Amino acid sequence: MELTENNVKTLIGKISLLKGEIQKVIVGQDTIIEEMLIALMAGGHCLLEGVPGLAKTLMVRTMSQALDLSFRRIQFTPDLMPSDIIGTEILEEDHATGKRFFKFNKGPLFANIVLADEVNRTPPKTQSALLEAMQEFEVTYAGQTYPLDRPFFILATQNPIEQAGTYPLPEAQLDRFLLYIKIGYPTAAEETQILSSTTGSKKVVVNPVIGAEEIKQLQQLTREVTISDDLVTYVSDLIRATRPDTTNVAFVKEWVRWGAGPRAGQALILTAKARALFKGRYAVLMEDLQAMAYPVLRHRVLMNFKAEAENVFPDQVTAELIKVIARSKTAI
Repeated sequence: MELTENNVKTLIGKISLLKGEIQKVIVGQDTIIEEMLIALMAGGHCLLEGVPGLAKTLMVRTMSQALDLSFRRIQFTPDLMPSDIIGTEILEEDHATGKRFFKFNKGPLFANIVLADEVNRTPPKTQSALLEAMQEFEVTYAGQTYPLDRPFFILATQNPIEQAGTYPLPEAQLDRFLLYIKIGYPTAAEETQILSSTTGSKKVVVNPVIGAEEIKQLQQLTREVTISDDLVTYVSDLIRATRPDTTNVAFVKEWVRWGAGPRAGQALILTAKARALFKGRYAVLMEDLQAMAYPVLRHRVLMNFKAEAENVFPDQVTAELIKVIARSKTAI
């Protein structure tokens, strides 16, 4: 379906409505909500990290209520098996002929929005069952491939403070997440509002404001947002500067073990396009790229032992690189 100017305006207006519905329940966390919606518009998946009690699960559930889509939650535990999320074959009998046959019974992964709660609590065998789904939007069982419904959006959560009994996600799987979003503590004013609004009897109703077809149109519209050749070159320079083997940036050589690959550049451009559209623009600006560089590179730049010993984190490397690359170029 070709989008008209009125359709485009309606779609962009629904982004604001969607954010407003989520904010009926979630106090503050504006940037976090924006990044989740940007990932949805870009057609990618999110990894949310935060200590217990910061409403990670509530945020995802509220977002699913504001979207007219199917939603399933999977609680990842050490005994969870791949078949528990993908599905399994069951033996059935045709009562008319008496013949028996195997029928594939779809698991909770067959939903538009999947909350993978505490994804780092399940062993690598089960974690890897998500890989094909995240990248190819399909799953394979017993040699048969089953397509997933589109849009398909995985939001995984993990707790950064409890490491006993957890299985850190391998780098290859982390790279499948478009954005790695860190959730911090609320401000004093926000926390006061949270305490007041969540301990009474008032119920908040979240209304669905956008459906599957409109989201697919929005994802297509995101890809049509323009970006200049100069900004594409800037992205390439930024990504290449994260690699210690090829960069001439001293602090990258000192702190970084592995830099980001080309997928990071693709993710940065796509999310910058989504952010521009989120802000009501049809062209990417430098501020879009610099804002999205943090959640895009956070899980794609691997720090060395020296950085870990000195408490240097990927966000600090990203901040320094943005300064360095900006100084090395004329204003775009």
